[in-house]
Order: sequence, then C-alpha cells, then structure tokens
Amino acid sequence: MAGHSKWANIQHRKGRQDEKRGKIWTRIIREITVAARAGGGDLGANPRLRLAVDKAKAANMPADRIKYNIDKATGNAEGVSYEEVRYEGYGIGGAAILVDTMTDNRVRTVAEVRHAFSKFGGNMGTEGSVAFQFKHCGQLIFAPGTSEDKVMEVALEAGAEDVIADDDGAIEVLTAYTDFEVVKNALEAAGLRPEVAGVTMRAENTVDLSGDEAARMQKLLDVLEDLDDTQEVFHNANIDEAGSA
Repeated sequence: MAGHSKWANIQHRKGRQDEKRGKIWTRIIREITVAARAGGGDLGANPRLRLAVDKAKAANMPADRIKYNIDKATGNAEGVSYEEVRYEGYGIGGAAILVDTMTDNRVRTVAEVRHAFSKFGGNMGTEGSVAFQFKHCGQLIFAPGTSEDKVMEVALEAGAEDVIADDDGAIEVLTAYTDFEVVKNALEAAGLRPEVAGVTMRAENTVDLSGDEAARMQKLLDVLEDLDDTQEVFHNANIDEAGSA
C-alpha cells in the first residue's frame, strides 16, 4: 500500500528531540515511574515498562539510572504521584492535536496547555473532539533504501496489520498496539532495525501546511512539547520543512 512522504518530517522531529535530550530523560523517567507503579518492576511481566525502558536505552540513559528509577517506583517510596491526562485541540489550518501529559496538578497543567493553544494560534477542544482522527497502534518506520519485500515478508508473518511504502522510500509497518513487541522483535531478529519504533497515536488523515502556516504550526507544537508536564504530542499536520525552518 502506498503512503505519503513523511521521512523529512520524521528526521526534523528527531533532530528537535535530540536538542532536548535532558527533557526527554525527564519524561522517560516519569513514564518508567508510572509503568512500574502500575504493573510492577518485572520487565517480563510488564509490557508498558519494557517499552519505557526501551525508550530509555534509545535515549542513552545509563542502566543504573534506569534501575534506580524502577526500584524507587516499586519500593513504595514517598514521592510525587502522577496521573495521565490527554488534552485535545486544533492547530493551524484546523490540524488536529493530541497532548498526552503526566501531571501531579491537573489545574496547573490544563491552564498551561490552554494558554499555549490560545497564544500560538490554536484552539483547545473538548474530550473526543479530535481523538477519533487517530488510531492507537504500533508503528515502525524504516529508512529509505530498506528492502520493502523483506520488511513485508517478516512483518506480515509476525502479525503486522499493514506495510506502507511512502513516496520518499521510507517503509512504515503498522501493528495492533498489543502486537507491537512481537513484530518489532521479529524484524530486529531478521536484521531489520527501524529508525522509529513505538506505540503511538497515528493520524488517519493529514493536513498539508507550508509557508507561514507551517512555521506557525511548528511553533505551536514546540511550545506544547516544551511544557513540563507534556509526555507526547501527536498531530495530523504534514509540515513543509522549508516552511517551518
């Protein structure tokens, strides 16, 4: 199945994330803490914790720091209690945005998210206003030049739902979120290492933005991602990289 070009957007996003390595560690530690408290510290029995630890390793977090945070979370130590809250809204050009947060103060977080939307050209919506435009699924993306035939053979045999060849040569594998680890392990065992891999909220349709609209949308996304309580920001904008520079 053919898909739109998204490789430039992925590389652009990864570059921005690399610039924010310290904040990424903070978010991952928060995710490890919540996952370990909810499902225990045994990686073999806690899929969510396994994913969080994979993220930590990908972000070059030291093993002792990962272990410390798991032990801290499962040792019933006194500390901050986080809850997960998702906010929805519209960006530039009507693009849909989901903001996943972990917070110890809902009042503070909702005020910060609402302020970011209103100040930078978006509109905060109500629960369910845009979430229907996204699919909760596993996603693995391989760089242009990867063998599509090999990816398709291994992925579909392992239970993937779809393999999409994008216009720029990137290959995207989609799975049910419950099957993500099985498919990822099978692909890696076959020597196929994805550039991007995770359980995500994938936009079913995209909105193309360029020029001033692209720049304004990128600014809004940057501000939302920089909020202390933000874990992930998902959107359906296809941002022209030249326009967002």
